[in-house]
Amino acid sequence: MFNIFTRLFGSWQNILIGIPGTLIALAGHEFAHGLVSDKLGDPTPRSQGRLTLNPFAHLDLVGTILMILTGFGWAKPVEVNPRYYKNPKAGMAVTAAAGPLANLIMAFIAMLLYAAFLVMNIKLNLGWYGAVNTVGSILSFFAFRNLCFMVFNFIPIPPLDGAKVLGIIVPNRIYYTIMQYERYSMILIMLLSISGALSAVIGTGVNFFMDGITNLLNGLIRIIV
Repeated sequence: MFNIFTRLFGSWQNILIGIPGTLIALAGHEFAHGLVSDKLGDPTPRSQGRLTLNPFAHLDLVGTILMILTGFGWAKPVEVNPRYYKNPKAGMAVTAAAGPLANLIMAFIAMLLYAAFLVMNIKLNLGWYGAVNTVGSILSFFAFRNLCFMVFNFIPIPPLDGAKVLGIIVPNRIYYTIMQYERYSMILIMLLSISGALSAVIGTGVNFFMDGITNLLNGLIRIIV
């Protein structure tokens, strides 16, 4: 079991920060889905107790196991009812996008906190270089995990969020045809995850967003320092 966890998180040190960080990222993702749907008039997430940041309310057995084995997985999807939306198709797209965007926001906040701690250490001449490295490792890992969830979920294959977001730009006939194959697409996603075929796609996306966040914050640090 330890070898499985080290495959996912890299080392026993990363396990200590990786598991809580992963749970927080998952909870934030699903909470965002439920919150947006609730704001659009759908009582379903609230009635099912999904408007919570408690990660154990959102865990999915298969998704969690797949995450341990491959590094990519999913939480228990928040059930929504688009019939409550004024525009069901647009409401579904906005609700679907909320989860990955929540992960992007959490990743940015994590790296912003790291930058703030770094600037404070420099400006006040604290000499806390070891603490800076430790905090940087924790927050960077958390940001990385969030970006993995974001990129993975934006892949336009049902039932991932990207397929629902895609619905806002494709004709209804095509969109509903795609969604009919959701149960078979899940098997495809599992096979692609286990085979490692998704790694290159997700890695490219994660590096793109991490580089963008890092470059932005480096620019701010140079201005401040």
